Amino acid sequence: MRQDWEPEDLIEVWTLLEDDMKRVRNKSGATRLGFALLLKFFEVGARFPDSAKEVPAAAVEYVAQQVKVPAEAWADYDWQSKAIQRHRGEIRAAYGFRANTGEDQDRLAAWLATELCPVELSRDRLAAAVVARCRNDHIEPPTPGQVRRLVGKAVKDFEKRFCRSTTDRLSHTTRSRLEDLIAGDGNEHSTDNDGAVAGGGRSHFTELKTDPGAPGLESLLAEVKKLERVRRLELPADLFADVSEKLVDAWRARASKEYPANLERMKPPRRLTLLATLCHVRQTEITDSLVDLFIQLVLKINTRAERKVEKELGLS
Repeated sequence: MRQDWEPEDLIEVWTLLEDDMKRVRNKSGATRLGFALLLKFFEVGARFPDSAKEVPAAAVEYVAQQVKVPAEAWADYDWQSKAIQRHRGEIRAAYGFRANTGEDQDRLAAWLATELCPVELSRDRLAAAVVARCRNDHIEPPTPGQVRRLVGKAVKDFEKRFCRSTTDRLSHTTRSRLEDLIAGDGNEHSTDNDGAVAGGGRSHFTELKTDPGAPGLESLLAEVKKLERVRRLELPADLFADVSEKLVDAWRARASKEYPANLERMKPPRRLTLLATLCHVRQTEITDSLVDLFIQLVLKINTRAERKVEKELGLS
């Protein structure tokens, strides 16, 4: 709930209408003011405030004037009493809402994991979607803390399903070759944080992440070698056909930040999914870089040839 309200906004949103005044008529003092503030707060946000501090001070002053109770009485409203429980029940009924249940939260988590997590990566937007869904279904949303935990569970469940689905689409040969990417050039699998293998080499995974060097034949051949290695993985062409490009790019970004040693400590489905997304995207990126390198190399050769001809002709 925002804390800054202009006078015209206060009047538009926090004014007690005729039905509102009827509901506070049989109440007095702090109870009267507290009920009125909860009533209008729920109308604005389709939920109750977590504490007295969440209600804007300007709204407290404005509503207090309307119910003819000193604004200071808001501090005396008992948040642990049976009265506030009755007030919440009365307010829910007034707006046609009901309290959320454990079953509601389970359904929301399943809905997020199935419908939204595949296309939305922001946890803040996922949390906002939960509140909006509850409001649409006339269910009081969980508390912000519960919503965060609910979103976390949904993301975890989705990622587990995504990794399992991705791994199931990989052949045994492809899985083995993906694992080989972090094994290094020798037989030792122990790596430090720079991707160096115990014997002093580097993992193919580390090399795969590197950008092409300066334009030249050596860089061109290195990129060709990378592309050949990725193609030998034989990743299915439709591996990520049913998921968003944004999701694949996000997992590719995660993979690029990992070190071989970290990947080795992960469970196979997660490790293979990270490696597969990286290689899937890198195949396109390496192809594009090869084209750029080839063009630059041709231009470089042409420039040298022109200079040589000019020199032989005495034009330079």
